[in-house]
Amino acid sequence: MSSEKRKASLRIGVLITSPKKADKAAEICRQRDIPTVYRISGLGTAPNEMTDILGLGSPDKAILVTALHKENAEEILKVFKKQLKLGAVDSGIAFTLPLTGASALLIHIMDKLQSPLITDGKDEAPMATTHSLIVATVNHGFSQEVMDAARTAGAGGGTVIHSHRVGDEQEASRWGLSFQEEKDMVVIVADNKSKLDIMNAISEKCGMSSEAQGMVLSIPIDTVIGLD
Repeated sequence: MSSEKRKASLRIGVLITSPKKADKAAEICRQRDIPTVYRISGLGTAPNEMTDILGLGSPDKAILVTALHKENAEEILKVFKKQLKLGAVDSGIAFTLPLTGASALLIHIMDKLQSPLITDGKDEAPMATTHSLIVATVNHGFSQEVMDAARTAGAGGGTVIHSHRVGDEQEASRWGLSFQEEKDMVVIVADNKSKLDIMNAISEKCGMSSEAQGMVLSIPIDTVIGLD
């Protein structure tokens, strides 16, 4: 098989955990020469009084995102599970998402620092995934309404990321979109059996016809740990 037909199998690795554990995870990545680790601040969706009752501590969450070769992704998830004790109460969750492309420089860096898993150059067969990442984008201040709707359909919890919408106001109006700059992104890991019910529940309560003006999408998850 010629080298031109060989390619690496890539993944996006995501860890959602406490800021303290995120610091430890970032050090784990550094020790293993994992490049381009990005950190995003987020909030857990449990009410403050509930976190106090359950002893869950601060609702503040940190989200680490990086690109990995498939074999490295599987290894790092195992390390996270062991050293961060993922699966325990309020320990966090980690998962990988399929990555279909990347810049030449990023792939070059990854190949230099990590040993890639080589495939035959053909697209990978569709994954028999059991979970999906649901992402709901709503006007700022409606994240609780999203989670209330999601929980009625079986969702366990989620993480809120504050963001700002960018784009052309006139073009947004053309499609009936609000140009409110501040947005909340609610990310939920759900099993595929309840995915559509959760998405429908969010759309019915927080869809474009509501004050929240929400949009919902889902992404297949490759591997997930921390749900046990």
